[in-house]
Amino acid sequence: MTKALQPVIVGAGPAGVRAAQTLVAHGVRPVVIDEAPRWGGQIYRQPPPGFTRSKRALYGFEAGRAEALHSAMAGILNRVDYRPETLVWSAEGGRLDLLCRGRMGTLPYGQLIVATGATDRVLPFPGWTLPGVYTLGAAQVALKYQGCAIGSRVVIAGTGPLLYLVAYQYAKAGAKVVAVLDTASFKDKALAAPVMLRQPAVFAKGVYYLGWLRAHGVPVHQGVRLVRATGKVQVTAMRWRAGATEHEVACDAVAFGYALRSETQLADLLGCRFSYNTLQRAALPERDGAGRSSVPGVYLAGDGVGIMGADAAEWAGERSALALLADAGKAVDAVDAARASELEVKLARTAAFRVGLERAFPFPQDWAASAPDELVICRCEEITVGELRQCVHDTGAREMNRLKALTRVGMGRCQGRTCGVAAAEILAHACAAAPDAVGRLRGQAPIKPLPFAAMARVNGEAA
Repeated sequence: MTKALQPVIVGAGPAGVRAAQTLVAHGVRPVVIDEAPRWGGQIYRQPPPGFTRSKRALYGFEAGRAEALHSAMAGILNRVDYRPETLVWSAEGGRLDLLCRGRMGTLPYGQLIVATGATDRVLPFPGWTLPGVYTLGAAQVALKYQGCAIGSRVVIAGTGPLLYLVAYQYAKAGAKVVAVLDTASFKDKALAAPVMLRQPAVFAKGVYYLGWLRAHGVPVHQGVRLVRATGKVQVTAMRWRAGATEHEVACDAVAFGYALRSETQLADLLGCRFSYNTLQRAALPERDGAGRSSVPGVYLAGDGVGIMGADAAEWAGERSALALLADAGKAVDAVDAARASELEVKLARTAAFRVGLERAFPFPQDWAASAPDELVICRCEEITVGELRQCVHDTGAREMNRLKALTRVGMGRCQGRTCGVAAAEILAHACAAAPDAVGRLRGQAPIKPLPFAAMARVNGEAA
């Protein structure tokens, strides 16, 4: 492969690192692009140099896997073109547009592995814009990267496996978790248990987190509905409803989220075909069992194409790299072929396990119906639920991009990354349609905000 056709990997989390390791093992030097200053992704995010907490303290049960992934990348750094602190903000015509430490650039590629990971799925509640309210992912990043808690009395709310993991990590680190508020019920988890037992080790960890929290006096409430966060200058209390009874707990921070959603914007800009995934309640880019997308030369791996977890992301990264090598004409021997088959079997088993997880932590089906009109959905443009409902009533809008054009929802700094899921749910409910019938916000460049200084520098240099 010539340098101009160097394969590129976007993302240095579990999927990206294993993809890079596989390419290097076959004599290929890839470019590895990552937004973070150090590899590991969100789940195995590395702290800054000089940080003194041990991996055991940072990652708990996953310390061994974190160490293995960190060591794997460290071992191949001299054989990859590693570019940290680099954002891919657009892609077109076999070229990526980059922002690295305030400077713009472009990078052509021959083959591309997209391993962009996931972010929090946000369903707002009244008071969610108050200072002191964070997503679960943000709360976890604060703890992993700087060893900081988001508050001294923290409420962990929403649903999904991350809910109990973050609560456990905070309590284990010495933070005061005053309540865990799970919108999923105990019945949901009991009904899903037979499927989740297909991966007993993972299931056991979840049971351990819950048991540990209860044993250490952390109040855990299941089957609740979040009512509102209250406060004037910042959040001071969280209210929720269990049955017909409303409760309140004093706090100075709230971390919330409803599982994760895939970061699909880059795949969208690359022209990958999407289809609706009912289980994950999202439109996701299509790929085959090896990670090939609908676009020749573009491969998809990890949570950026569907939430499967860190272990599956590692397997998917390795599998996509083997597919890239085969498609590029690199010799793939019997050992590689056997490994590819083994990886696909593992990924299929994980997909079956995900069915159980989605049943255990279901999407709150009544969220859109119960959202009050005054609730802010798009904080960038200050668009409320009532404005979206009124637009549907007045114009008959039934598609997300039409709603965006009429109301500006999703036009702000986040480009719909935060508000898109919630806005689609409101639209679907308002026009009495299924979520898959209202479409999805089309990806737009820049994927994430760009500083004016960088744009000015480029224009100045061009002049």
